[in-house]
Amino acid sequence: MLGLRRLRGTPVPSRPAIQRHEVFAVAVAFVYFFLVLAAYYVIRPVRDQLSAAVGSTALPIFYAATFVATLALAPLFGALVARYPRRRFVPFVYLFFIAGMVAFIPLFNAQDRIDARLLGSAFFVYGSVFNLFVVSVFWSFMADLFDAEQARRLFPIIALGGAAGAIAGPALTKALVFVVGVPGLLVISSALLGLSIACIFALSRWSQRHPVAGDDRRDQRIIGGSFLAGAIETLKSPLMRRVALLMLLGDAVGTVIYALLADYSGATYPTREARTDFAASVDLYANLLQAALQLTVTRALMVRAGPAPALALDGVVKAVMLAGLAVFSGAWIAVVAVVTRASAYGVFKPAFDSLYTQVDAETRYKTKNFIDTSVWRFGDLLITTGFNGLRTLGMTLPGFAGLAILAAGCSGWVGWKAARSLGDHAAEKPRTADA
Repeated sequence: MLGLRRLRGTPVPSRPAIQRHEVFAVAVAFVYFFLVLAAYYVIRPVRDQLSAAVGSTALPIFYAATFVATLALAPLFGALVARYPRRRFVPFVYLFFIAGMVAFIPLFNAQDRIDARLLGSAFFVYGSVFNLFVVSVFWSFMADLFDAEQARRLFPIIALGGAAGAIAGPALTKALVFVVGVPGLLVISSALLGLSIACIFALSRWSQRHPVAGDDRRDQRIIGGSFLAGAIETLKSPLMRRVALLMLLGDAVGTVIYALLADYSGATYPTREARTDFAASVDLYANLLQAALQLTVTRALMVRAGPAPALALDGVVKAVMLAGLAVFSGAWIAVVAVVTRASAYGVFKPAFDSLYTQVDAETRYKTKNFIDTSVWRFGDLLITTGFNGLRTLGMTLPGFAGLAILAAGCSGWVGWKAARSLGDHAAEKPRTADA
């Protein structure tokens, strides 16, 4: 497999986007990601309306609780990775979150007798951790099924399944929230996530018939080490440090926009149902635009030039939208949220996750989990705390927009440099059986 640096400037291969033996795996992975994202986006508006209800000043508390929960669950995740092959521990992770969702059903049925703030905080933590672990596990699983060349061809196509699920999820929420209520939405989300487990088993069987070249026991491998090993590897590897920094910069932009959007929603929509409907609308339009970007931009960039241009483009898009936020106010924050989320998940995320195909399996599962969970949620806590502090000192919307523009520009630059350094990283630490 040629490094991404060597591939830049060379003609695009004439081979089909999906080869015959890959059709089944791509179709199942497409459905799998559809189910995972639909399950998440059915309940995400419920979580987001809770943020709007209490306002951005409470977000540090929410994120602190989420960070603690992440740290508590991470060792369990690491133990599963260290003890079991993927076909066993990935379904276990999903069953854990299904059980959690089911446990919330009677709590929401009895919400009149439970402190609303306490219940809301608990569900915010659950929804946030759900997103962190379930989606992170999906992409780690994909990175272990395919090699780097396949990832460049297939990941943008597979990501469209998630885009479709991310459209179907908020659409279902908007259609059903006034019919089945929050408990009914939890049942629907649990069922969707349960169906995804069947896809995991189907893909595990396919990988046994079509192992990655030079690694025919990849499906059976048990990855040693621990969660702490992922943190250590992140600190000592120049590439992983850049990846972690890239995650933090992208999170800085997204979290500032999320806080501003929560305040706007809370001030504009007085009821829980109205806030849920607004949050679902933002998700729906963002995810429709995300799908359009993946169809027209992301795959072309990644196949022809690798992830570097896609990561740089995401930074430019965010900076431009935030520049508008510095001028306009009010409902413009919803437009900014739609466009930047679409870019984050339609352009940035497939390119960002493709970076992990260049490293060994332990780095993929341990370091990726560390970066996608603890680094991300620590960033949330740090950014929202700083947001409140700066607001106390008198910073207003244009100031926040300016800081976010700086973070977006740095994100584009760091992403470009990280992707272009892959050739040097591969020469320094070549993949062996896992290549």
